Formats: sequence, C-alpha cells, structure tokens
Amino acid sequence: MKNQTKLIIIFVALFILSNSTFSQKINDSNTPLHLLQPDYDTPYGKPEVEKIVEVLDRIYNYLNENTPMELIEKASKVKITDFSKIDENTIFQPGDFRLISYEWGVTYAGMLLATETSGDLKYAGYTKERLEFIAKLRPYFAELYKKNPEVRTALHSVLYPHALDDAGAMCAAMIKTQQPDWEADLDPMIKNYVDYIMNKQFRLEDGTLARNRPQPNTLWLDDLFMSIPALAQMGKYSGDSKYFDEAAHQVLLFAKRMFNYEKGLFMHGWVQDMEEHPQFHWARANGWAVMTLVELLEVLPENHAEYPKILDLLQRHIRGLCNYQSGKGFWHQLIDRNDSYLETSATAIYTYSIARAINRGYIDAKVYGPKICLAWNAVTTQVNKIGQVEGTCVGTGMGFDPAFYYYRPVNVYAAHGYGPVLLAGAEMIQLVKTHKIEINDSAIMFYSEKKKPVSGGLTLETELKKKDTKK
Repeated sequence: MKNQTKLIIIFVALFILSNSTFSQKINDSNTPLHLLQPDYDTPYGKPEVEKIVEVLDRIYNYLNENTPMELIEKASKVKITDFSKIDENTIFQPGDFRLISYEWGVTYAGMLLATETSGDLKYAGYTKERLEFIAKLRPYFAELYKKNPEVRTALHSVLYPHALDDAGAMCAAMIKTQQPDWEADLDPMIKNYVDYIMNKQFRLEDGTLARNRPQPNTLWLDDLFMSIPALAQMGKYSGDSKYFDEAAHQVLLFAKRMFNYEKGLFMHGWVQDMEEHPQFHWARANGWAVMTLVELLEVLPENHAEYPKILDLLQRHIRGLCNYQSGKGFWHQLIDRNDSYLETSATAIYTYSIARAINRGYIDAKVYGPKICLAWNAVTTQVNKIGQVEGTCVGTGMGFDPAFYYYRPVNVYAAHGYGPVLLAGAEMIQLVKTHKIEINDSAIMFYSEKKKPVSGGLTLETELKKKDTKK
C-alpha cells in the first residue's frame, strides 16, 4: 500500500506542477481530485502480518514481565518455593493482573491462538507455564480445606467456584491447553468447573443460567461467554454430546429473551419480574455474545439439530453490529448511541469474532473483511509503547439508565482488554495470510480468490511436545 500511495502522490504532484492554472487554484478541471489522500484518524489499509506480530509482541512482553508465577507469605512478602509450606497466608506475588480470573482465561486463550497463527511458541508458553503452575498448586491448597473448610485461599475460585465468572473462561482455556502427557494435569480443575456450570449455578425454572443480582431472576448477557464455550469445549474434550446440547439450548434460551431482531443486537440484562425490559446494548456484553456464538460453532457438529439456528443468529448479530461501526473503526460503549465513548475491548472482541467468522466461511469476506481491517487498525492505536491496552471500560455490572454506561471509567489495568486484542491480532494474521486483499480506487477490497492456508508450520500440541523433550 505504501508504494501505491507514493506513486499516487507523485502523480498528483506532477499533474499539478505541469498545469498552467496551478498558480491560480486547484479544482476539478485541472486536478484528479479523486486521487487526493484523505486525512484518516485511524490508519487505513491492509494490515501487515509483521506489524500485527509487533503489536502482539508488545503485549506479550508487558504481560510476561508483569504477571509473575510466584507465591509469597502475605505479611512478610517472603517467597515460597516449597509448596509443602503453603498455608492460609500464602498468596500470589502481586502483578498488574491476576493469574486466575475470567479475563485471564480469555488472555490464556489469546496466547494459544497467537502461537497457532504466528508459529511463535512463546505465546502458548505463557499460557502453558501459568496453567501448569496453578495445577501444581491445587493439591496443596486443597489439603488446607480438608483441615479447615472455612479457610479462604488464593485458589478458592478454582476449588470452589461460586459464579460463572469463576468457571467458564478459565475452563475453556484449560481444555484448549490440556495435553495428555503433561506433568501437571488440568483435568481435575476442568471437571470441577464443568460440574459447577452444569449442576450448581442458579437457573430460572426453565433451566436458563441466571443470577439473583442486581435483581432476583436476572439474565446477564455476559454469562453466555462465562458458560457456553466451556460446555462446548467439554463436548469435544469428553465426547459426550450432552454438553453440546446444553450449550446450544442455553444460547437459544438467552436469545429468545434478549436478542433484538430488528437491530441485530442483544440487550445487556433481562429481569424476569419486569413487565418492560429496558434495552441497553452494552458493547462488551455484545462482544461476549458474538464470541460465544463463534466459539460454539467451532466445535458444534454441523449435523447438530440446533446448528442452523446458531449460525443464523451469528450472521444476524454480525450484521447488526457492523451497522453501528463508527467511521474511526471502533464501536461505541453503548453500541447504538454514538455520543457514548469509543471502547477498545469490545472493538477487539468484534474484530476477533468477525475475522474468525470470515475465516470459517460463516460470512462473506467481501462484505465484512474491509470493516474488520478498519477495526483492527483502530485497535492497534490503543496499544501503547509498553504494551498496555488503552481505552478499555473497567468491570461493569448492570444498569437501567444511560448514565451508568456512559460514565464507566476506562483504565489500562482493566484486564478485559488484553485477551481480546491477542485474539483479534492472532485471527487477523490468519485472515491476511489466507485472503486476497488489495486497495482498489483507494478502498480496501477482498477478492474471491483465496490464498492457500498458512499455519505458521506448527501445531501447538506437536511443537510443545518437542520443546518439552528438548528440555
């Protein structure tokens, strides 16, 4: 694109200089105005793999340095390397982010995908090392609970999840990471998480996963992602179709109450006892929903009875989302209210989900590819020099007035931004490698001719095995 831009600029300059009326004014008679370059706020053009990797590397370096795998004694801050000395005062060495959270489940998944599409093992190594670390700690912390069931430890949410936030994203990442010959076994944690989702989470009378906050019998759109991808992955992991059935069933139960078919958007919350249901189309919650649909379709058998309905819902949702993309490439905090601020984490989630939908053939690349190139270019402007993701809304509950969403703070330490940007960049690498993308008359165009798929020459499982063998 750079060379083409330079040639256009040179051509325009020569045309102007050779025209005798230049000294008077530039107009449509003496200048090819359609060749003049717009002054874009967001970089415009085809993303380049090398530049995508550079963004991912910045994030990786920042996170690798600021999420240590260490235990300390809470009061003295002394490091604990002998796990037999773990007690109720043992905590993780504080970093910029927690190693166990739904946000970090997304980050672990993003690192895995970055290795898959780029071929660089360091990203998956980040996930593998930390999840193995947690798995090795589990028996020692579990022993504390046998001695004192009332104790609360650093691994409480792993051993005794009490919300879908504790279980779903971490579980899905662990299933994607689990290898049969690893020294540290993730399987006990995986089964414990899935048992919570299937058997212990509160539900409405018809079985819909729900919460009793902020009102009794409330559906949170966020909970689609906090449950469904884990169930879907468990279907593949265990070979038991009941997990596929439950995952698809939950999606359709949520959509029946919360999807606005006219706008193609989900509302953030639904309260059973309300006669009217206020529709606030919060961006990140819609992100969790569209990512859920993509993740489910990834493993749901195509001959499953609900597959066509899930695919149709995904296509409608993507169409709806793209109708509200801003000219800067971002989406707004409240998607359909363009006076609310532009938000990074949701834009990154949409970038990943829509790019993956293109790569899997669920939607037309010619229609949606240019939009998602713009979105990725927008996201890159929010990754600062040290690898922090800016412009991300902090953790957000549910509200029923616009001010609640309009004034939610943004912060570089909002953990919600990192996994989505890693996922988005990784999927964009695959998109760029496998699609013919060109600039035609100054506009990004996708063409029907596709390149041969490029995987980076690696598969995560085989290459990690090689790396472990070399050790």
